[in-house]
Amino acid sequence: MQTEQANLYEQAFEGFLTENKIPFIWVDQSKRPEFFEPTVKNFDFLLYPDSQCPVLVELKGRTFKGDSLAGLKGLDGWVTFEDVQALSQWLIRFRKDFPAAKAFFVFAFRFANIDVETDGWDVYDYSGERFLFLAIPLEKYAAAMKVRSPKWQTVTLPAEDFRQWAIPMNELLKK
Repeated sequence: MQTEQANLYEQAFEGFLTENKIPFIWVDQSKRPEFFEPTVKNFDFLLYPDSQCPVLVELKGRTFKGDSLAGLKGLDGWVTFEDVQALSQWLIRFRKDFPAAKAFFVFAFRFANIDVETDGWDVYDYSGERFLFLAIPLEKYAAAMKVRSPKWQTVTLPAEDFRQWAIPMNELLKK
């Protein structure tokens, strides 16, 4: 990764992947592929937890201002409609060569309060900050998403769906 281009959330996620020995490629957001017409935005990371199944990741950085992760309340899982469309198009393209390819939204929640009660969730410390990485499969997100803001073209999951489908990154990488 070119650290000067990466935000704190991307840097923390890269650190997490490196420490867990997950092969990955950071995708440069400044260059869009020319083989899509019109051009489609890139996803953020391509992971290779095993040689048969690449995993496409669209990383979304969020700040968690609560004091407890109990019930995963207070976690905001919105994305843009463009994020959903682009990740879907990329997944279709990857599945031509890798039928088992998967795509996920990964929400990187940075804790505003360092002493959050984690309720047993795995957290990751990076550069004096604490993060929780939760993944949601693209297909489940796309099937249940609701419009959050028509003006900003954002969508979100109902809270109950988010809580049901959010899995910790460690669990995703074991599959």
